[in-house]
Amino acid sequence: MASKESHLTATLLTSILGAVLGPLQIGYHTGNVNAPAKIIEEFFNSTWRTRHNQSMTDHSLTLLWSLSVSIKDFGALLGSLGVKYLADSYGRRNSILIANCLSVAAACIMFASKARESFEVLILGRMVFGLFCGLVMSLNPLYIQEVSPTNLRGAFATLNQVSLTSGILMGMVAGLETTLGTKSNWAMMLSLSLIPALTQYLVLPFCPESPRYLLINQGEERKAETALLRLRGHADKVSCELAEIKEEAEHTQTGVTIRDFFQKRSYRQPILIVLLINLGSQLSGFNAIINYSTKMFQAKFDEANYLTLGVGAVNVTFTLVAFFFMEKAGRRKLLLIGFLSIGVCNLLMTIVDSVLHLVPELRNLQVLLVFCVVSAYELGPGPISWFIAAELFDQPGRPIAMAFTSMVNWGGKFVLALLFPPLLKICGAYVYLIFMAVALLAFIFMWLHLPETKGRTFDDIAEEFRGAEGIPLHNSNGFNTFT
Repeated sequence: MASKESHLTATLLTSILGAVLGPLQIGYHTGNVNAPAKIIEEFFNSTWRTRHNQSMTDHSLTLLWSLSVSIKDFGALLGSLGVKYLADSYGRRNSILIANCLSVAAACIMFASKARESFEVLILGRMVFGLFCGLVMSLNPLYIQEVSPTNLRGAFATLNQVSLTSGILMGMVAGLETTLGTKSNWAMMLSLSLIPALTQYLVLPFCPESPRYLLINQGEERKAETALLRLRGHADKVSCELAEIKEEAEHTQTGVTIRDFFQKRSYRQPILIVLLINLGSQLSGFNAIINYSTKMFQAKFDEANYLTLGVGAVNVTFTLVAFFFMEKAGRRKLLLIGFLSIGVCNLLMTIVDSVLHLVPELRNLQVLLVFCVVSAYELGPGPISWFIAAELFDQPGRPIAMAFTSMVNWGGKFVLALLFPPLLKICGAYVYLIFMAVALLAFIFMWLHLPETKGRTFDDIAEEFRGAEGIPLHNSNGFNTFT
């Protein structure tokens, strides 16, 4: 058993910070298309007018803009298919560096779209960036969890989400008309993700590879011990953790194919848990608010862009709250509180939006509810959905589990980004009832089936699933957990 308490070392901190530069780029390109939407739509329209001597219809423009926003998520869905191959073939750290090439290429392509006067080039750039997203949002938690000590694993994995939300806020600021979200500067704004992308190449190559990958996947015990010594700084901690990794290696088979992954009995319950957590987090309304918040506010407020900035600030604040509470409250409590709060907020959003034309003063309450949805999402479902699979699966199944997480996560984002505008037109305020139903379904399932993984080694968690038909739960007052 690894030592329960491990201290932060400079190498560990550098490894984590070097890795989370990837999600910073993803957040930036999530937030920067919101405020300048009208300007980029006009670029689409003027390009079409130049080619065909007529403007696009409003319906066509809405569909093209929805495609531009959602194509990143579709690219991410495709990118997630390469997670297992990269992670197992080149290692966790090297795979992140390989994927980073896609971000550099995408930024250059998007920058060139204005000079080429082609909205197709912009859409292509966002799709290439999406491939990067699908890889990095799986590879990053995999690397971070495998280099982190058990007592800091969840908190460090949450830094992935802290970086993502910080990037979203930076993107929102960069997209304002008072900064770079202008007719002349929007292309340059889209290229600024090159800064963290190139910085990652200056930092991450000097950080150690995952010790678990080196020992369990490669059989390189000496290299694993050297990596652990750099990460932990104390030989006694290294010997304990190395023994724990060896014990895990004895309990795991050498390799798992995709077919094995879905057929293996001990994986069935974790797969269902990961599926429901990720669908619940992506289809409960948060991403619709992030992608379309400015348009939602524009109908009711003159200062819509600055209210959207408020959404970004709340986003970052509550991700930081989750970071500090992850190892205190645990994953289970934060998820349950988050899903229940999102469900209640969506119900209230439906009521408020339905009577807003009768009581215009309620628009301030609507803004508050948007902030509440964002805070509830980032308190638990947002960060935990990305890394929980790395804790529920053993070493051979972990890369496929993270790829599966990425596919479900980005697939949900893609569907929501594509369907939310037409659904809003068809259903009006009642669209939030769909989000409420998804959130409550996820809450009920997590209440019944989700174990607590806080403070437990990977092998200890995997032991609960090995050869089991189901998960033994301890029925007690309050939150259930494993026996």
